[in-house]
Amino acid sequence: QVQLVESGGGLVQTGGSLRVSCAASGRTFSTYAMGWFRRAPGKEREFVSAIERSSTTTYYAVSVKGRFTISRDNAENTVSLQMNSLKPEDTAVYYCAAAKAPVGLTSARAYDYWGQGTRVTVSS
Repeated sequence: QVQLVESGGGLVQTGGSLRVSCAASGRTFSTYAMGWFRRAPGKEREFVSAIERSSTTTYYAVSVKGRFTISRDNAENTVSLQMNSLKPEDTAVYYCAAAKAPVGLTSARAYDYWGQGTRVTVSS
């Protein structure tokens, strides 16, 4: 069992930056691939970014590539998403998720555990 708690959301202006983080419980964090998803108001949940267990491979949605950077610290049991050049369309609740198997990480179906989410609002 893994419990995930997101933090760092808030209100930021267009073009600004924000860093959201996810703290995981347990001693097996390094065995999970981690991902970030988001759900904008009135829209379906969508993939944002993912990182494999040893940080060797990362994945990004086309809409955030070049602006967002995912990272993890296995010693601290955390995964973070640095978001730069934010746009109003990035406004959403951001969810952290953990996957036992690093397969199909761009799909929500790959993930076994989810956090409660942290809200990010980008004002125009």
